[in-house]
Parts: sequence; C-alpha cells; structure tokens
Amino acid sequence: MSAVLAAPATAPAAARGAPFRVMPGFRLSLGFTIFYLTLIVLIPLSAVFLKTFTLSWDGFWSAVTSARVVASYKLTFGASLLGAFVNVVFGGIVAWVLVRYEFPGKRIIDALVDLPFALPTAVAGITLTALYSANGWFGRFLEGTLGFKVAFTPVGVVVALTFIGLPFVVRTVQPVLEDAERELEEAAASLGANAWQTFTRVVFPTILPSLMTGFALAFARATGEYGSVIFIAGNMPMVSEITPLFIITKLEQYDYAGATAIAVVMLVVSFVMLLTINLLQAWARGKSGK
Repeated sequence: MSAVLAAPATAPAAARGAPFRVMPGFRLSLGFTIFYLTLIVLIPLSAVFLKTFTLSWDGFWSAVTSARVVASYKLTFGASLLGAFVNVVFGGIVAWVLVRYEFPGKRIIDALVDLPFALPTAVAGITLTALYSANGWFGRFLEGTLGFKVAFTPVGVVVALTFIGLPFVVRTVQPVLEDAERELEEAAASLGANAWQTFTRVVFPTILPSLMTGFALAFARATGEYGSVIFIAGNMPMVSEITPLFIITKLEQYDYAGATAIAVVMLVVSFVMLLTINLLQAWARGKSGK
C-alpha cells in the first residue's frame, strides 16, 4: 500500500503539480514577442513619424488641415463609425441566427459571412458599384423609383465599409453565443421574465464585450480601406473623397512627407478611438463580472 502511495523521485513535473509549458521559458518567449512586434509594427510606424518630422510645423499643419483633407477626415471616420454601428446591429442578428437556429442552407450562409475576407477589395468595389449605379440591379430601383442615389455619394462609402466589416462582428460574437449558458436563460424564463427581459438582462450583458470588440475591429478595418471604396465613392472633391485616397495621391506626386503627415493624423485619431473603445470594453466586462 505504501509503495502505491509513494510518488517516485523521478516523476515528471506535471505529476508533481508544476505547470506544463509547451513553449520555451518566459524570457525567451517575451523576447521573441517584443522582437516580432518591433519588426512588424513599431519600426514601420516609427518610419512614418520620422518622415513626418522632416516637415516644419507650418508645413505639417498646412498638409493636414486643408479644406479637402479635413472633409476627407469627416467622411472616412464618420462612414467608418456608421458602418461599424450597422454591423454591430445586423452582424449581431446574423450571429444569433447562425448559433440559435437550424435551417436549410445554414452552412452556405455561414460560409458567405467570410466572403468579404476572401474577396479582393477591388473586386468588391467594382461589384458594389455595378449593383448600386443608376443602371444596376439595386440602383435602378433606388435611384429610378425612390430617387435615392447610392453610388458616387457618401452613402456608397458607408455601404462599402459595412460590407468589408461584417465578418469581424459576426465571427467575434458567434463563439460567445455558442459558449453562453442556456441554463441562465431558462432560469430567467422560469422566474417569470419575458423574452425581451431575458435578452436585455441575461443575454445582452454576456455578448456586450464581444460586440464592442467586433465594433472596434470593424471600425479599424474601415478607416484604412481603399480598394472597395474608391470605385463606388466617385472621389468627388469635398463630397466623396476618402483620406486613404489623399495619401495615395501624395505618394504619386512624390510628396512623401505630406503623405506621412496625413497618415500620422489618421493613426493618432484611430489609436485614440480604439483605446477609448477598449476601455469601454474593459468596463463592460467588469460590470458583467467576466
């Protein structure tokens, strides 16, 4: 009996209660992580700032505050926010349907969600323009019957950014819904809660952090989008010009410092907005006890 209870001196670390690690030690893993992030993220971003510093303050201010550039800021960030909000609502509904219901063609719809990931952005832009132009399938009805123009307007920009941002919300919310405890919903219903009360007080607090994560990812993706937007936007000055288009224009004119100056403004604004969203996400997780 004592021989059975006695542990051998050469027992493996996992048997003695020590954590089993597949990756190398902390210092080596941390060093590789810092090296990789520096190589892929910090050095390119530092190059953008260093090139911008070659401008004088007056030159920088003139490059980033011209009337057309400011109008492009408003369109880019405004359309990105609106597209992300639309995706939070309808992407959340799509994720809910894919998780909670069984129906014919479910696998096909689930695969279609990832189509904006795989489809080249230029192809997406040409396709959306063909659909929403005056003689397109949708545009013929919207513009000809309702008098509502989509292509070559800011509305077309929102449509394109909504298209490319949808998978981020669906794929972020979907696994959270799959892991949600159905027992909590059943307990709420047994205590007399109706469907709306169960959703708002049980389900929604659970998926709120993931919805905010999907919103942040969709917004970040939309702010830098170029290929799917330039075709349907029309690129009319002060109306439908996006900021990435100005960066490309500056580069074609060999004005590298001006291009990086605009890029720095977009980078700073995007970082501040994403940081705010992440702080709100952390607050929501704290409120939900996750």
